[in-house]
Amino acid sequence: MNTDATAAKLAIGSTTQPEPVSAIYENEDPAYRVFVDTLSYLEPDEIALVVDSYRFSEEAHKGQSRLSGEPYITHPLAVAGALAEWRMDAQAVIAALLHDVMEDTAVTKDEIAVRFGKQVADLVDGLSKLEKIEFQPFQVAQAENFRKMLMAMAHDLRIVMIKLADRLHNLQTMAHIRLEKRRRIARETLEIYVPIATRLGLNNISRQLQDLAFKHVHPMRFRVLKRAIKAVRGNRRELLSKTLDGIYSKLHEDNIEAGVFGREKSLYSIYRKMVEKHLSFSQVLDIYGYRIIVRDIPTCYLALGSLHSRYKPVPGKFKDYIAIPKGNGYQSLHTTLIGPYGTPIEIQIRTQSMHNLAEEGIASHWLYKDSEDSGAHLQVKMHKWLHSLLELQSSTGDSSEFLEHVKVDLFPDEVYVFTPKGKILALPRGSTVIDFAYAVHTDIGHHCVAARIDHELISLSTELANGNQVEIITAPQASPNPVWLTYVKSGRARSKIRQFLRASQQNGSVDLGENMLKQELHVLGVLPSEISEEVWERVIRDSGKKSKREFFADIGLGRGLATIFAHRLAARGESTQAETVKPTPLLVRGTEGTAVQLASCCLPIPGDPIIGFLRQGQGLQIHTTTCSVALKSRNTEQQNWIHVGWEPDPGQHFDVRIKVTALNVRGVLGRVATGISQAGANIENVSMDGENLGMYTVLHFLVQVSDRLHLATLMRGLRRMTDVVRIVRDQE
Repeated sequence: MNTDATAAKLAIGSTTQPEPVSAIYENEDPAYRVFVDTLSYLEPDEIALVVDSYRFSEEAHKGQSRLSGEPYITHPLAVAGALAEWRMDAQAVIAALLHDVMEDTAVTKDEIAVRFGKQVADLVDGLSKLEKIEFQPFQVAQAENFRKMLMAMAHDLRIVMIKLADRLHNLQTMAHIRLEKRRRIARETLEIYVPIATRLGLNNISRQLQDLAFKHVHPMRFRVLKRAIKAVRGNRRELLSKTLDGIYSKLHEDNIEAGVFGREKSLYSIYRKMVEKHLSFSQVLDIYGYRIIVRDIPTCYLALGSLHSRYKPVPGKFKDYIAIPKGNGYQSLHTTLIGPYGTPIEIQIRTQSMHNLAEEGIASHWLYKDSEDSGAHLQVKMHKWLHSLLELQSSTGDSSEFLEHVKVDLFPDEVYVFTPKGKILALPRGSTVIDFAYAVHTDIGHHCVAARIDHELISLSTELANGNQVEIITAPQASPNPVWLTYVKSGRARSKIRQFLRASQQNGSVDLGENMLKQELHVLGVLPSEISEEVWERVIRDSGKKSKREFFADIGLGRGLATIFAHRLAARGESTQAETVKPTPLLVRGTEGTAVQLASCCLPIPGDPIIGFLRQGQGLQIHTTTCSVALKSRNTEQQNWIHVGWEPDPGQHFDVRIKVTALNVRGVLGRVATGISQAGANIENVSMDGENLGMYTVLHFLVQVSDRLHLATLMRGLRRMTDVVRIVRDQE
């Protein structure tokens, strides 16, 4: 077999030839012999190459020991052994044997590429941590390393398989590590590696990682729970046996061929249930579950009907993951029945191929290559998810933010919803309409203004439920609202919103900063065109910025005062006038984006006298001149307040609050709302005072108007209504 690695060795005329298979057992310890025996699925020349890589790794790690005192080579040997049990290809097994040599020895990537091929070298490089940056916080370094690993994993899934095997062996052999580090590694495992294993459908390794990490994070709870389960195991033996017999006899009676197996839930899953549902151990009745393996999909449903006719099903506890598989490809029928002695029993019904995928996930691609279904649909799902990682990487600000987004998408609980055309989308549980919009397409998310769930208009913050049909309504002029970040759930939506807001803030801040500087230069009697490029470059350089754009953005975000930079430019300019002119206000539209924000306390609209407050790093906030919030701080922070005015005819709608006191009669809310609509205003929100005011009721509206004149017209129209007693503009 002419593998990449073999070809590389022959190309350089290596004098070190792979050992013949007959010689590989000489003078080796039992662990090594067991490892070589598991390589029987490989070709002889591949086995010889794996053995050569073992010798290479052993020599590279010579003199190194683990904290237990064992030779370091025992660790890569154990990791490679796990990959061999998954029947992974020779390159992956070789990379597992070499996975620490670049990080812990003087061996370079080029050396590995020359001796074992470029693909092996790339795998080892993907597994090696980044070089430590001096003074870099641990959290930042951790996030950078995860980012590197996940990006490498997106290009070659074998990397994460090796990493999971590496983490499993480390958890199994942590007895000699100091307690603090042990717990940190265990928590990291629960937060990152367990969700990754679950996402890839690797349930066997996921359960092992969970229980081992649980043991190190909460050692006392682990021991107590383990003893309790051991005691219950004996007490419930009769119940378990009776339930198994009952299930088997019922299926046999209905001529359904099936394998029936009882299984004990993992310690960590029982612990999580106790914590999440505030239960004591004695209240957790479903410690055991039952798995039924049948020959095909129709028989799955026949078995379900058979068991439902014998045991009463618990309402709301049936899930069909065959019709709608989980995001990691998992398929089974789940039901909970009331078994003997009134004890609830959890049942999973699946075919053998589904069982293979459920237990081994993406590893079944290697384990069951000869089976009819080796997980092709799972491969497609994983490809889509890995592609989403690459997309997330490109739109994320830094490694910590990327890790935050990935953590959200890794957790397995999902909600399944439908597009209007019947396509199923899987989203993290708790996702809202906004998450759905971004899952469909980034532009749909950016321009989302409203939505319908099952044909009814709903709020954009509404959480989705399984089976919802969701339709998104868009508008070309709409854009993401920063408030969305408080209720979106998916990493994709959060990343896209943040990316848009960063770009908008940057662009808006540049324009705002340039206008503010022009205003200050005007006060000094200087035209920007009179300032030479040499002077611009000197002032920009002295401010520590690299370009005019960056220079203007800092002014717009309040990080630098326009008046100071204007004086510097004027002082160094060739033509400044001695006299100053009357200051002109900075004109705003109120729709510049995050660089200019209309204060929520007073909600100014065109026509209101306004003033601007420049908050460092947050841009310009516009208040009415009579706003109580503005009046309080104008005396103490005078230097941050600037003279502003409205641009003529902004051509937009602005939020404003009005309070209507009306007669407490039937249909009054509808009549007032109709009056607002007839005045050409949009209603954004409406609420009523909770107090019983007898013959009167107070209605609070958030409406959109074009300017102060439009608001006055609206309020005059409402005052003419017989039901309306009083109407005022509500400014807190």
